Amino acid sequence: MDRLFLDANVLFTAAHNPQGKADFLFDVLSLRRWRLVSSNYAVEEARRNINIKYPQCAPRLAELLQQLDIVPQPTVQQIPIELPDKDQPIYLAARSAHSTHLLTGDLRHFGPHMNQPEKSEGIVIQTVAEFLDDSG
Repeated sequence: MDRLFLDANVLFTAAHNPQGKADFLFDVLSLRRWRLVSSNYAVEEARRNINIKYPQCAPRLAELLQQLDIVPQPTVQQIPIELPDKDQPIYLAARSAHSTHLLTGDLRHFGPHMNQPEKSEGIVIQTVAEFLDDSG
């Protein structure tokens, strides 16, 4: 079963767009096909942004978080891909959670590493749309 690590922007999008692709990851039938994981770091970023931009969606985010395994944030370590300091905790948490995929909308920082698991220790970094297209 795939273990999907969700970046803060995926959590944010699922909370404020209940008809979108990110929300589909939380569908009951979908949850039988994969396990959803995130970290305290990503969850706090998603909460902060929801409270600033769409405070009416905070209850929805809280509901979605109940369907996740939230892993503790690992200590800073070397990583095999180049990322800004603020994104390294996301990669580290995905790795420590033994995630098969890291789903993100951050094309600026994660884009150069997408769909190259041979460079990211076997973790497939993708957008939600790419993952859903690949998983058929």
